Amino acid sequence: MDITLANQTISINATDCRPVEGGFIASASLLTVNLPTAPARYLYSGWQSWSLTAWVETGRPVRPMRPEILHPMQADPVYARETRPHGSWYAAVELPDGQILFLGALGLESHIVLDGQTLTGGYENVGQISNLPYQWFIAAGNEDEIFARYAKLLGERLGKGRARDSHKVWCSWYSLYTEIHEGQLLKILNDLGDLPFDVFQIDDGWQRGIGDWEPNAKFPSGMDGMAARIRATGRKAGLWLAPLLIVPSSSIFRDHRDWLLRDENGGLVSAGFNWGEQLYALDTTHPAALDWLAALMKKVRLWGYDYAKLDFLYAGALPGKRHVDMPREAAYRHGLTVIREALGDAYFLTCGAPILPSIGLCDALRVGPDVAGHWASRRDDDLLENFAAPGGRNALRTTLNRLWLSPLLHTDPDVIYFRSRQNSLTPEQLALLQDLAEVCRFKATSDIPAWLTGPEREKLRGFLARRPTVQKTGRAAYRIGDRDVDFGAHTAMPPLPGAFTNLLGAVIGGLAKARPLIKAFDGLLKASLRIILRRNPV
Repeated sequence: MDITLANQTISINATDCRPVEGGFIASASLLTVNLPTAPARYLYSGWQSWSLTAWVETGRPVRPMRPEILHPMQADPVYARETRPHGSWYAAVELPDGQILFLGALGLESHIVLDGQTLTGGYENVGQISNLPYQWFIAAGNEDEIFARYAKLLGERLGKGRARDSHKVWCSWYSLYTEIHEGQLLKILNDLGDLPFDVFQIDDGWQRGIGDWEPNAKFPSGMDGMAARIRATGRKAGLWLAPLLIVPSSSIFRDHRDWLLRDENGGLVSAGFNWGEQLYALDTTHPAALDWLAALMKKVRLWGYDYAKLDFLYAGALPGKRHVDMPREAAYRHGLTVIREALGDAYFLTCGAPILPSIGLCDALRVGPDVAGHWASRRDDDLLENFAAPGGRNALRTTLNRLWLSPLLHTDPDVIYFRSRQNSLTPEQLALLQDLAEVCRFKATSDIPAWLTGPEREKLRGFLARRPTVQKTGRAAYRIGDRDVDFGAHTAMPPLPGAFTNLLGAVIGGLAKARPLIKAFDGLLKASLRIILRRNPV
């Protein structure tokens, strides 16, 4: 059938199509949209928090990221090798007159690919769930207006976050990483003084292991004791966990391997590699695993934590064979619903999380890769072509292209920096990340008070207290208070590497298959961090 969009006739193969405010809703499990011309730019839409989301020229290929061992952790592994322009749930193309044509799924387990002048959107779960309408929103025109309408439609189907305001958070990760202990964190808590943080959040490094969520020997007062000390300062206590991951060294792996996600041959599904171990995924349809999840969240609440940062959540939506046969993103939402109910009124931040399946069940969502004390690296941009890797530019690029989610939840751009110590970001780059946090209305840092100069501390204080007006003035441009800020120059993809660089990157990416090499590299990074912390005491 034909529909009229942007004053042009567009051919689609929907079984049903009806006009709605701002566009059309079409029904088809596999929908094709024939474009009037070949588009010059395509909006890649990444699957989870860290996955690339960006406008890219259609002539510039986005190759499968390296190393392959990280595909489950950074991309949707089902489509990680796709070389055509593609993305999860929604896509947009830029028409010659500057308007965009948009195709967005109104359900989960959906993916879109651009092939020449044809957009093809398909649902994975056909036959797995009966009587679904398999609906799509199709529109053309102004980008902001289209995404506002899409957000409204998703909110009607999936819900919205409950918390009205986001928090100002101090987080341990981006200065200390896993090298945290009780005495050190209590000193930092004291040194924060009257800096207006709402939350003091303890990140990775407090637990016995991934899957064994009890305090290790570095926290002799227990996590309840830490929470009490934090709350005594008038702040909320925050805690990091990765509850959907299981590693071979954990008691869950030893005693309850039947709780884990499996492939069609009965083998365990890889969720990536980290902490020097193979990662596996919890099956969020297994009744005993769900009981364990609920009990874990309730325990965290009883300890006194009312801010939960749950990470690596993509594991719950990986493809595999589950205890109960249901689509993978529906299974993820099933597990997230159990977590949400068990957390009660705690503020719930999701990270490493599939984007659309998290809507309505969390208060905030990380919407970009991790930041870092560097802007970009030749290793990630050229050798590995990995734009989900930590770095200031990767975080900024993807975050900016996901701010349309803000009517549905709080958009977390990750922490920002004010310190000059142990930081290679330039003043301009620091300002860009600080401005991005103003736009997101989500402010967090990991700066250690002892590492801040007097002027840096006062600049941080002013930033936390400030709430300027923010108005969008372009695709990547904003008016923040009385200043105009354009992020556009920093959102473009880097040039494609040459043939030799690409070959070298393939070799380096291939070496990552050798897990002992990854473990050795990780060990070197940890040793380097310990040296830095000895030379820069907290």
